[in-house]
Amino acid sequence: MYRKLTIVLALFIGLLLFQQTALAQDVPTGQHTASVWDVSYWNNKTLTGSPTVQTTEADINWNWGAGGPSGLPSDRFSARWSKYIDVTAGAYRFTATADDGVRVYVDGSLIINQWSDHPAQTFTADLNLSAGHHNVVVEYYENGGFAVAQFSWSPKPSEIVNWRGEYFSNRTLTGTPALVRDDANINFSWGTGVPASGLPTDNFSVRWTRTVNFPAGNYRFTTTSDDGVRLWVNGHLLIDKWLDQAAATYSGVINLSGNVPIKMEYYENGGLAVAQLSWTLDNGTTPPPPPPSGSVVIDNGSPGFVTGGTASSWRSATAGYNSSMLWTYNNDYARGNYNWARWYPSLAAGRYEVFVFIPAKNATTTSARYWVSHRDGFTLKVVNQLNYSDQWVSLGTYWFRGNSNDYVSLSDVTGESYLTRIVGFDAVKWESR
Repeated sequence: MYRKLTIVLALFIGLLLFQQTALAQDVPTGQHTASVWDVSYWNNKTLTGSPTVQTTEADINWNWGAGGPSGLPSDRFSARWSKYIDVTAGAYRFTATADDGVRVYVDGSLIINQWSDHPAQTFTADLNLSAGHHNVVVEYYENGGFAVAQFSWSPKPSEIVNWRGEYFSNRTLTGTPALVRDDANINFSWGTGVPASGLPTDNFSVRWTRTVNFPAGNYRFTTTSDDGVRLWVNGHLLIDKWLDQAAATYSGVINLSGNVPIKMEYYENGGLAVAQLSWTLDNGTTPPPPPPSGSVVIDNGSPGFVTGGTASSWRSATAGYNSSMLWTYNNDYARGNYNWARWYPSLAAGRYEVFVFIPAKNATTTSARYWVSHRDGFTLKVVNQLNYSDQWVSLGTYWFRGNSNDYVSLSDVTGESYLTRIVGFDAVKWESR
């Protein structure tokens, strides 16, 4: 009798455990944060039918070049990644880079929709999320040519309108900043205190960066620091006093015009802490008179626009200034047959600020090398085209002769890995100053 009761009880407990396990397995994966992506690949562009490949992947960070995923064709395939993420409440930036189409959904809402053929381009969307689990789905298709699919998310960066101050809990500006903030001015005398909560009173460092527009002239920059300081203006190391010292003042003079990047680095070892920067127009500097009023624009369809190189490498698009532009994949000198363009304006002699138009599409190089030919020689300006979207970007202000030696040139040699970036060729503008 007891033996039968024991058997019945064991069967009952086993059945109960089985039901609990089954219920646990029925809990949607959305209730848990996934460490990997569930991935389905199709051998068509439309995510239809039964997937050809189903797998898991740690990241979405693919640059297949002219190839494709294992087991799929190199062209005309599609993919869907899905995953649950766990976040604290706040604003987040979702970033997708794709060649060709990409769509991103968060909790079923479409936040990035670029479902079209295009070279590798990066798209972002900002979204406020509540604390907890959120479903993320990334869809992608490849039509032809190169294939790129990359995706990431991070807390939305703070908007910096003045100085970007990056504060480090060490003297060497290394690692991840302990604090990033918007500083209105570099005019600090912390004494024996700290720049902000969470930073040490000694053995910290700071990097400030900003771009400032200067009317043409000579400018004197002055720093005061305790301890070390370094100052770059327009790429020139103007002040280099990277040493332990009591509060000391240094200055340097440089000729500037137009938009100029400024970077100041500072470290504090011990004792008092001071970091200050200012500048003034240097005495005796008289800006030259402006040329006749007006501006001159040379677009890629203008008579003053000239191209060279391999004709088959040039591609056109209905984008950018006047809905027309040219683009090429980046090249290098060693391979020869690189492509180039020049913009020749018809100017009256005088001083002009030069702008280039960076289109929202077909411009992904981080190192577009513009050469400005002017009265005083040649000036190289490197522009990160990824930073701009249908915007005029200043290359600076220069004296021009008013003849055929005035021009701006650009080639598709960028110094980046071969055929990984796109160089956009659009309009150039000269505005009198």
